[in-house]
Amino acid sequence: MKYGRTALLAIALPVALLNPQRIRAQQAAPPQAPQQNAAERLKAQKDELEKIRLERADLQRRMRDLQSTVHDLSEERTNIARQADATARAVHTLDKQLNVLADEENDATANLIRAQDELAIKRAVLRNRVREIYKRGALYSVEAMLSAQSFGELVSRYKYLHLAAQRDRALVHRVEALGQQIGNQRQMLVTLRGDVEISRQQKADEETQLRALDEKRARSLAQAQAKEKQTESRLAQIARDEARLGNVIALLEVERKRAEGRSGSNFPSNSTLKTADFGRLDWPVEGNIIYQFGRLVNPNNTTTRWNGIGIAAAEGTPVKAVAAGVVALVDESFGTYGRTVVIQHGGNDYSIYSSLGRISVTKGTKIVKGQAIGTVGKSDPEMEPHLHFEMRPGQRAVDPLEWLRSRR
Repeated sequence: MKYGRTALLAIALPVALLNPQRIRAQQAAPPQAPQQNAAERLKAQKDELEKIRLERADLQRRMRDLQSTVHDLSEERTNIARQADATARAVHTLDKQLNVLADEENDATANLIRAQDELAIKRAVLRNRVREIYKRGALYSVEAMLSAQSFGELVSRYKYLHLAAQRDRALVHRVEALGQQIGNQRQMLVTLRGDVEISRQQKADEETQLRALDEKRARSLAQAQAKEKQTESRLAQIARDEARLGNVIALLEVERKRAEGRSGSNFPSNSTLKTADFGRLDWPVEGNIIYQFGRLVNPNNTTTRWNGIGIAAAEGTPVKAVAAGVVALVDESFGTYGRTVVIQHGGNDYSIYSSLGRISVTKGTKIVKGQAIGTVGKSDPEMEPHLHFEMRPGQRAVDPLEWLRSRR
């Protein structure tokens, strides 16, 4: 069988349409810049999410520390607000992460469809080539070479047949590569869909936590408002009790002066508090000072005016008189002062002992310096057990630390 130039052109035509260079270009991987960009954005968002969660974990640790110590409720409210802000940012980051994953999934799906379409075309071409080769027989190439009329024609036919063989090999390789690419794309889609599901679940968890924090913030605000009202009420009550105590001492002073001229009066005519006692009196009870004399600004910006000092001590610790005198008042429930003993030291000098747990003296009892008059108690539920102690020389409240012995 002889083959002319027309037959060889039929062989060369597919080569011209699908030459090896064109097939190799098709085999080249798709541009990676968009995928790399998406991967970088996804990594940045995951890093940001991890940073936010670490910030929130630190806030939660601080909240646990707050709850185990005495603190102002405003600190809790601030902490909860910062936790809520961090959680809201986490939700926003997960939204952005889901958007990136959706874009990647769309790209992977588009690449898969393109690869499947190209594979279908390449397989159709390959089937046609196999069919053509089968029809012409196994010796087609040899017969085409041997039917050449000249050496130049032989070389041309060899070149055409060589190109056709290259084209067929490239086509087979491309089909194999497309099969591998489709498998990879499918695996990528499975992975992306799994990541999307995880991110959606994380977002749902974060939104649940955000709602819980919002509810907690609302409860904390209501609690703070109630606490503020309670504090204002208590401060007003303290002011009323202080005024009442001042009135009681004024009445006691009137009574003392009336009894002063009578025979058999228990009240000393001269004060047992001397100028030499200034800065040298023994403490009524040993302990740390929990509040000082004078104006005190509380953490919630309220102000308390203390006419004495608070000395912390264990409940039941004996409380001793700082100087000799007469018990002018015993009150088992003197408002915010709690159990109270007032000692008149002569003249118009007084000392006051409040927040007592137990009182061991009665009104009119003569007291010597250092005598126990009762024990430390706990009248204020928001404070630790302590003695509230006041010095009122000349009926005027002064800083007791000026009279008490220095601890240095």
